[in-house]
Amino acid sequence: MIHDGSIGIGRGPFEARVAAAAGHPGLREGTVVALLADNGIDWLVAAAAVERARAVLLPLPVFFTDAQCRHAMDAAGATLLLSDDAVRGSRLFRGPCSTLPGTALQGRQAASADPLARHPALPSGTVLITFTSGSTGAPRGVCLGSEALSRVAQGVSEVASALGIGRHLCLLPLAVLLEQVAGTGAAMRAGATIFAPPLAAVGLSGSSGFDARRALDAMYRHAVHSVILLPQMLQALVDAAAAGASVPRTLRLAAVGGGRVPVALVERARALGLPACEGYGLSECGSVVALALPSDAPGSGMRPLSHVRVGIRPLQSGPPREGGGIDSASDDEEIVVEGRCFLGYLGEAAPRADGPLRTGDLGSIDAAGRLRITGRAGNLLITGFGRNVSPEWPEAELLAQPEIRQAAVFGEGRPWLCAVLVPAPAAGAGPDGSAALAAAVARVNATLPDYARIGGWVVAAAPFTPADGQLTPNGRLRREAILARHGAGLQALYECSQKERQDALP
Repeated sequence: MIHDGSIGIGRGPFEARVAAAAGHPGLREGTVVALLADNGIDWLVAAAAVERARAVLLPLPVFFTDAQCRHAMDAAGATLLLSDDAVRGSRLFRGPCSTLPGTALQGRQAASADPLARHPALPSGTVLITFTSGSTGAPRGVCLGSEALSRVAQGVSEVASALGIGRHLCLLPLAVLLEQVAGTGAAMRAGATIFAPPLAAVGLSGSSGFDARRALDAMYRHAVHSVILLPQMLQALVDAAAAGASVPRTLRLAAVGGGRVPVALVERARALGLPACEGYGLSECGSVVALALPSDAPGSGMRPLSHVRVGIRPLQSGPPREGGGIDSASDDEEIVVEGRCFLGYLGEAAPRADGPLRTGDLGSIDAAGRLRITGRAGNLLITGFGRNVSPEWPEAELLAQPEIRQAAVFGEGRPWLCAVLVPAPAAGAGPDGSAALAAAVARVNATLPDYARIGGWVVAAAPFTPADGQLTPNGRLRREAILARHGAGLQALYECSQKERQDALP
């Protein structure tokens, strides 16, 4: 059963609508079809129809700007745009328009006489191209094949079946790979009922607006067993529950992905009845690679899914590359994934080489095979005294303090680390708030070696958000943007410290 929040549709009628949609003349084998629509049955019908027609699906999240949509469609050579927004659709794609059978979506075809004239070379076997907003303005498209996507969905469905999950609620846009593969894809394989109401009905607006109470109401209304969240969504749910909102007792799994999740946040969530479990994955692996279970202690690590083998190897200089062997170890080194991964990046002539994928993420694997993530290789700081520090390490300790909501740590080439802090409501305002922050930083510093301690900080005037460019839509810090906005204040900390040392000289 698939439900859009108001009506449900069984598998038989759903398949009939897919068959009708697959007959649209724009759905031709090998062509790229962009899908820009809100969550609902029509989105799922359209995606299944593209697959049945052997076309290539290009999902576009509705929170993408017009510029991001055009970049993705131009790079992929899309020849058909399916959309539920007639005004936006006509703005993005000016070809002839027709309705996709079995849905209320409009299809706009390329104006070119030869639809394949726009088509770039795609890696053989590509069935889906996913663009993430990433940390730059021009992200690359990741080309994925049916086998890789199927293996991920199967791996997650095995976990869902073991937990008795029979009702899944989509809180993320279906265009996001994580929801599409690990949410609906896994739920379909597990025979679960899928609830995919419009995003506004579950409290999501744009890339970062989230009404936690509305999401909790939707969970209650549909008595769901599982949801997938981003870290900032979990934080909002925890805040709502702490303020008195009720948590549905039917919930068995709240998988959290898209960014690192502070252990303290998972602990608070579980204490309030939210079965939060950290997950790890990346687009190049078709989304989920490893997932903790509700029975696992927070912070004890994640279990690699059955379809992949995960290991680590010594970090090498230079950007991540593919190839090389996998070794297990206990030190913080680079995570590599072996299994059916992506086929290549859109627009790159050479297909991806076989062999393990270097992820660029730092982590460790314990004797039980549990994976822990400690940072990103590209974020590694080298202090003025030559010590290597992953900023995610002190950031995680800072975020464990109830007085701190967000934190970004810097210090490349500096004698000590500094931070930009966003206070939590618990810190209060004015002098009392400053004292609370100082006490929180002091507690953190007491647990860290001297080279990883926070020597000074500035307080951000407002939280980091995707809307202001300081977070990606999935909650990762845009470090360059944060540094650009707060760099002058951080520089003043070092200058003040230098002046104090000079004044102290005889």
